[in-house]
Amino acid sequence: MADRVHPRDDSPPQTTELKPPPPPPPSQEEEDQAHHPESPKKLAGPQSEKPVQPPPGTYVIQIPKDQVYRVPPPENAQRFERLSRRKPRRSHCCCCICWFLSFLAAFLFLVGLAAAILYLVFRPESPDYSIERVSISGLNLTSSGPISPEFNVTVRANNPNNKIGIYYEKGSSVNVYNDGVKMATGSLPVFYQEKNNVTVFVTSLKGSAIELTSGVRTALVNGVSKGTVPFNLALRAPVKFKVGSVKTWKITVKVDCDLTVDKLTASAKIGSKGCDYGVDLW
Repeated sequence: MADRVHPRDDSPPQTTELKPPPPPPPSQEEEDQAHHPESPKKLAGPQSEKPVQPPPGTYVIQIPKDQVYRVPPPENAQRFERLSRRKPRRSHCCCCICWFLSFLAAFLFLVGLAAAILYLVFRPESPDYSIERVSISGLNLTSSGPISPEFNVTVRANNPNNKIGIYYEKGSSVNVYNDGVKMATGSLPVFYQEKNNVTVFVTSLKGSAIELTSGVRTALVNGVSKGTVPFNLALRAPVKFKVGSVKTWKITVKVDCDLTVDKLTASAKIGSKGCDYGVDLW
């Protein structure tokens, strides 16, 4: 059997060149470093570092930042100590204020309770006053010179209290005005008014060398012609109330009466009157 003869190929053998794989694309950080070589490289985070292992026999405790109590710096140590010392003083002051307010509230409560008991026991009523009669002399309007008028005023004082008496003390005053001009002045008598009593007394008021303006004089003349001459009587009297066997402090009684008379003589009659009553407790 004849052997097969393969034809010989004299051409050189073909070689295949293997190229290395292309490098991976640069990362963003490498590109930024290539464009900006002066920028510092980022250091690896603490995650890349190997954690330090504590020595054996010790414990590691992790505390949140908001629970860490910081020690004041040396420059604020004295201030911190000074503020710390003030706290007991403030507490002591607040305690004193609380005690004082408690005492004041208790005192006011007791005073109010005593006043309520006294009111229920004695049933106090305010006295009332009225002008019963006015007698006028020395008020001559025909002459242009100064005048010296005199008023005799009859006052009715009523004490409606069944268990309270009234002491009328020294230092009272009664004044008569016309259009703001003081015509005469005087005072009340000093006396004691029994409980549930009506006292009528006459007080004399006098004026001396009073200069009247032409307007006031003309108004008085017109008032006489009409039969309505207006006057204002202001009464101020210091009194003490006797409650049982105890006297109160001085209380000023104030009475203001507006009245009119038909003429300026001793037989003058009161046309209208109205009185306002008040007190000054101190």
